[in-house]
Amino acid sequence: MVAVVLAQAAVGGGGIMGQVFLFGSIILIMYFFMIRPQQKKQKETKKFIEEIKKGDDVVTIGGLHGKVSALENDAVILELDRGFKVKVEKSAVSMDFSKKTTK
Repeated sequence: MVAVVLAQAAVGGGGIMGQVFLFGSIILIMYFFMIRPQQKKQKETKKFIEEIKKGDDVVTIGGLHGKVSALENDAVILELDRGFKVKVEKSAVSMDFSKKTTK
């Protein structure tokens, strides 16, 4: 009788460990397919924004194409046409579209 109770406890414990393993596997898969790529993209975007320099051709997230004519603290002054300049935030410069225009 005691052996039967111990056997049932062992089976029940294995089920819980299986569930913990399954839950841990799901979290690991979510990390590698969702969280990690997003963190990598954020690092690349931050690096791109920090490396913007005078003379770069960029595109804003609003779709404006221009050349960087000056840099301020958190702003970029874009020259859209000869003599026509616009001041935008650095965060408004799109890494994705700027790379497409330079290739």
